[in-house]
Amino acid sequence: MTSGRPTAADSDDDDAKRLSSLPSVLVGLVGAGIQASRTPSLHEREGARQGLRYVYKLIDLEALGLGASALPDILTAAQRFGFAGLNITHPCKQAVIPLLDDLSPDAAALGAVNTVVLKDGRRVGHNTDWWGFAQSFRRELPDVRRERVVQFGAGGAGAAVAHALLTLGTGEVILIDTDQARAGNLAASLRERFGDRRASCSFSVQDAVDAADGIVNTTPLGMAKYPGMALPAELLRPELWVADIVYFPLETELLRHARARGCRTISGGGMAVFQAVGAFRLFTDRDPDASRMLRHFEEM
Repeated sequence: MTSGRPTAADSDDDDAKRLSSLPSVLVGLVGAGIQASRTPSLHEREGARQGLRYVYKLIDLEALGLGASALPDILTAAQRFGFAGLNITHPCKQAVIPLLDDLSPDAAALGAVNTVVLKDGRRVGHNTDWWGFAQSFRRELPDVRRERVVQFGAGGAGAAVAHALLTLGTGEVILIDTDQARAGNLAASLRERFGDRRASCSFSVQDAVDAADGIVNTTPLGMAKYPGMALPAELLRPELWVADIVYFPLETELLRHARARGCRTISGGGMAVFQAVGAFRLFTDRDPDASRMLRHFEEM
């Protein structure tokens, strides 16, 4: 004989039924050394707030002992398992392009993809990185001078940030990269889109920084796995503003030295959130609450 009162088992059954009735979204992040990423939490929390069963998986090439050569198998598996899409990060943002069916205009122009939407048997690449950086910059450093900006790094993330800087009205972006040919190719691509004299390369860090209004680090330097900074600390001066796209840790060595010298700074946190806002919209066809996602990131 039962009492008729709800039991813990009844409550579990009700929760299971409620969850099973929610729209389901399965996505993931492909990259190397991504165990500390906060992106899964950003997506899953916002998904829950939107009434979704939102599951975000890490596909860490380093943890799996794989390289970018595994991308074809990963994409095929994601499609077979019903993923709505994948975020793509270092070192795969350019390597993934030949494996896609189509590119958005931004991704095609940048030659870098950070979001792949898997729908109707097709793989479409997008780039929300550039928009994420631009939104963060407008929010945190809207009034700084940017006639001349030195950018360290010309890879996939660098292409997105340089595009954002020029879209925001920067007079000239000066690229510095250990791969000089890559920097030259990116500068040429930027000039084609934005006009002559808008992008160039430099081989002298000191000369470039001495003439700059601000600097941006788009290299992995500063990440927990890649400590250090792209320029000597003594080149920093109070008149410079300094931006870093690394967000784990939020205070990189570069930002720590810059703040100690009186520079205005911007961390990679805002870009991380806003690129996630753009990716969430692409994966779900729903508008996320950017302010709510920013608050969640700050809580983390």
